[in-house]
Amino acid sequence: MATSDGWYLIGPLIAFGLVGFLGAVFWRMGLQPTGSPGRPGRDGYADGLAIFGERDDYGLLFPAAVTEHPEVADEIRRLLADAGIRATTAIRRDGRVSVLVFCEEVEEARRLVGSF
Repeated sequence: MATSDGWYLIGPLIAFGLVGFLGAVFWRMGLQPTGSPGRPGRDGYADGLAIFGERDDYGLLFPAAVTEHPEVADEIRRLLADAGIRATTAIRRDGRVSVLVFCEEVEEARRLVGSF
């Protein structure tokens, strides 16, 4: 088959059409790119950490303490680690830092943090 027939363009045209079609479908579904976090109307935080659609849901983890300063959250996390409680931190949408523990340890962790 000669290359002058134009059949060699079919593959790239199909690929280009398919990518355009999928882009239109994703755009229609609302999967637009987010752009820069400093855009007006956006708060700059991704919704990817929210589970089941609630903003402050961390799955199996529950907040034992919330603070304004990351240094204080690290101290609380170390205090809980010394008591044998596994803990981690997460930045909330309002900029505060949550210290998160598992649900079976949340009451003990809150007692320790309250005495801290």
